[in-house]
Amino acid sequence: MTSSFSSGSLYVGDLHPEVTETQLFDLFKQIGSVASIRVCRDAITRRSLGYAYVNYHSVVDAEQAFENLNYTVIKGKPVRIMWSHRDPSIRKSGVGNIFIKNLDKSIDNKQLFDTFSSFGKILSCKVMTDGGVSRGFGFIHYEKQEEADLAILKVNNMILGTKQVYVGPFIPKKHPTVTQFTNVYVKNLDSSIDDAQLISIFEVYGKITKAAVMRTVTGASREFGFVNFAEPGQAQAAVAGLNGKQVKDRTLYVGRAQKKSEREHEFKVQGEQRKLQLLRQYQGSNLYIKNLDDSINDEKLRAEFLQFGTITSSKVMKDEKGYSRGFGFVCYSSPEEATKAITEMNSRILISKPIYVALAQRREDRRAQLEAKYHHTQSGPRPIGPPQSIFPPPSANSPAVFYSPGAPLAPGPRQNYVYSQPMMSRNRWPAGGPSGQPQGGPSGSYQSGPNFPVSSQRAQRSSRQRNGPQSNVSPSSGGRGSNQGNRRNFKYTTNVRNYPQTQQELEQGAPAESGMDSPAPKVQISNLAAGNPEDSKMVLGETLYPLIAVQEPDHAAKITGMFLESMDLSELIHLVESNEDLSIKVAEARAVLQSHEEVPTA
Repeated sequence: MTSSFSSGSLYVGDLHPEVTETQLFDLFKQIGSVASIRVCRDAITRRSLGYAYVNYHSVVDAEQAFENLNYTVIKGKPVRIMWSHRDPSIRKSGVGNIFIKNLDKSIDNKQLFDTFSSFGKILSCKVMTDGGVSRGFGFIHYEKQEEADLAILKVNNMILGTKQVYVGPFIPKKHPTVTQFTNVYVKNLDSSIDDAQLISIFEVYGKITKAAVMRTVTGASREFGFVNFAEPGQAQAAVAGLNGKQVKDRTLYVGRAQKKSEREHEFKVQGEQRKLQLLRQYQGSNLYIKNLDDSINDEKLRAEFLQFGTITSSKVMKDEKGYSRGFGFVCYSSPEEATKAITEMNSRILISKPIYVALAQRREDRRAQLEAKYHHTQSGPRPIGPPQSIFPPPSANSPAVFYSPGAPLAPGPRQNYVYSQPMMSRNRWPAGGPSGQPQGGPSGSYQSGPNFPVSSQRAQRSSRQRNGPQSNVSPSSGGRGSNQGNRRNFKYTTNVRNYPQTQQELEQGAPAESGMDSPAPKVQISNLAAGNPEDSKMVLGETLYPLIAVQEPDHAAKITGMFLESMDLSELIHLVESNEDLSIKVAEARAVLQSHEEVPTA
């Protein structure tokens, strides 16, 4: 059969969440030359959305794949292949679409396809399921309306499997305001009311064809029921006359009987409207507070923020076990009070932790803001000279700066530049092993790391140590010199940063120096919270970089820069303290980077 499609692009649906592009390529390459494959994923979580696009160089190959690979099982799930329609009007027009109901539970997509394919070319075929079990109905889309009409004529009221099926034209589901109805729903009934009493209440409005009070399996009233009138006008009169009326000390609700899908749609719309109304009402007044101590409850949170204005509500969020989740909300009566609270309370130490205070935002708004900020960073003008670093730039008191080998120099006054050598991997030497050779690898095996600014004198001294052993080495030097060969020494200060040393410090030496195996002291949180925010951020950047590099070595610098730009001091301190939250934030940043690196192919 000659394909009427000019593109060799196929849609592959019903995919298992773990199916990858490689697995799909191994399947579809059996038919012909594949141009590209893309599994569609969530922009933030990177989880599969359950469908993909496969592009062939040849339309003939795509036709063969559609006919031969449809409903092939991958990871326990049969995939559903259909032609990729760039024009949504083809799907939305309803031309060639039919609806089948009362299907036997044993009929799946493939059986339905095989049954109806004899009437024409099928573009898509699907049996609706719930948890893998057929819901008893499905849809088929033919290429031509004549083929759909023929299928309706031949199969409607026929036996498929063990059931007589209904086949008819597909009518798109809409939720218009219904003005013509005969079936009425009534709730909040007294438990003593039975079917006869229900009829006596409603029969004054017209002829009733059927009425029933719904009951449990034991026969007890569920306190709601249905009344069906002969004419729509009678039903409307009953709703207008009985809704809100008192019957046996109960206020009745009487309205049009709705399908479950209609009610869910209506509740969803109402919920969104209420949410938007609350957002407009409390715009600029609702605060989000996180990094709360576990001992803080609703009352303590209100007491801490009460000094800035009138609080309409305050709440600490808790998990299902009743434990604090570490964040909460405080809502003021005016935006001015909320602004004052943000200014005074953000980064303040509350009990034992610095808290983060900001205006509350919807999750969708935060996500859009993060993506917009990243996109602006990526698309902004590139500065000329060395690449931007998360580490502080050189000052007048530090004449030497580290740059990676081969990095271009910025225009301007020349300085003395020291180019970094690869940093040695932090492996210990085996006892009695060869001098200068790390355990587990050959000599000369190095691992690069971040470049920290150091002074020219320190670089020269470090160079002398690498060039050979010093003649004046005391026995108490901790094994440095000829006994250690190429082993280099680094100084770790109490706040992690390696500041340029003064001439006096250089002449006196560095008594606190130790080998690379000595652990770096932890950042003093209280000092950072009380110090200059910009300096503290740079210290935290240097602290976070190696932690991030463990989880995401390829993008550690980018992610660290994103954190420093988008987070305040209390959030950064919290990431240093909490490995779990750091992992979550790194995963989110990785997803944002990957979403902007991907190039759509279908």
